[in-house]
Amino acid sequence: MAREPVRDLVRPLLRWEVGLTAALAAVIVFGITASSQFLTSSNVFYLNLSIGEVAIMTLPMTMLIVTGEIDLSVASMLGMSSALVGDLAARGWSMPLVILAVLAVGAVAGSFNGFLVTKVGLPSLAVTIGTLTLYRGIAVVILGPNTISSFPSTYTNVGVTPLPHTGGYLSYSVGFFIALALVFGIVLHATPVGRSLFAMGANDEAARYAGIRVKRTKLLLFVVSGVVSALAGILYTFRLSTAVQDNGIGLELSVVTVVLLGGVSIFGGRGTIIGVVLAIAVFAGLQNALFLTNFEQRAMGVVTGSLLLLSVLLPNISAFLGRGREFLRRRELGAARAPAREAAS
Repeated sequence: MAREPVRDLVRPLLRWEVGLTAALAAVIVFGITASSQFLTSSNVFYLNLSIGEVAIMTLPMTMLIVTGEIDLSVASMLGMSSALVGDLAARGWSMPLVILAVLAVGAVAGSFNGFLVTKVGLPSLAVTIGTLTLYRGIAVVILGPNTISSFPSTYTNVGVTPLPHTGGYLSYSVGFFIALALVFGIVLHATPVGRSLFAMGANDEAARYAGIRVKRTKLLLFVVSGVVSALAGILYTFRLSTAVQDNGIGLELSVVTVVLLGGVSIFGGRGTIIGVVLAIAVFAGLQNALFLTNFEQRAMGVVTGSLLLLSVLLPNISAFLGRGREFLRRRELGAARAPAREAAS
C-alpha cells in the first residue's frame, strides 16, 4: 500500500515529455558551451527559419501516425507546391490567386493519397512512397531545369523578416506553426474527434464497430496533410525567394524523425502535440548547436538517423526486454526438460 503514493509521484517523471524537457535543457547547455552566439536573437531567428516548414508539416503527420497511418509524400508535396508557385507567378497570376490555387492542389494531392488508402485499401506506407516519387516528378515536369526567383518583395519579406513584437526571435513560419499547433492540439486532446483518432490507432476494427467513421476521418486527415504541406511549400518558396523542382528534397525524414522523437508511437494510438513541439525544439537546437561547432553539414544525416532510431527504440525498450526475458525463460525450460526426455527415451 505504501508503494502506491510513491508510484503516483514517480509516474509523471517517467513521461516522455519530461525526458524531452531534460534533453532540451541539455541541448541549450551544449549550445551555450559551443558558442556564445547560440542564444542571440539573430541565431534563434536563423534556427526558426531552418525548422519552420518542417515544424508545420509535423502537425498533420502526428495526427496520421496516431491513427496508425503515415504520409511520406509531405516533402514532395512541398516541392510540387513550390514549383507551382513559381510557374503560376511567372505566368503573371496575382499572388493571392497563386496561393489559393496551390492550396487547392495540395488538397487534391492529399485526397489522392487518402483515396488510395481508405477506398482502394492500400497500405499508406506503400502509397505515399509511390506518391513521394510521383509528386516530385510532377515538380520536375512543371519547372524542369528552370529557376523562378521573381516574386513580390511583400511576400518574400515574410520569409526573411521576424514577426512584429517578438524581439526579432520568431519567424513568420514559426508563427504559423504556433497558431496551427494550438488548433491541432485542441482537436487532438480536447475533442471527440481527437479521442476517435486515438481509438483508431489502438484498434482500427474496434473503432469501426464503435461507430467511428474511420475511412472518412483518415481521408480528411490526408487532405489536411496535403493542404498543410502546400502551405509549407509556399512559405519555403518565399523564404528562399526561389522556386526550383528539388525544393524540400529529403525533408520527409526530418518530419518523421521529429514526430517519433516527440513520443508518437509508430504503431499508432499514442502521442501528444506538446511532445512534438518539444521534439522540434530539441531537433532544431541540436542541429543549430552542431552547426556553430563547424560540424560537417553533409554528415547531419547521422544525427537525424540516430535520433530516429532512438525515438523508435527507447519507447519500446520495456517490450524488447520483456521479449528477451520470455526467450531466456523458454530456453531454460527447454534445457530443464531435455534430461527428462532423454531418460524417458
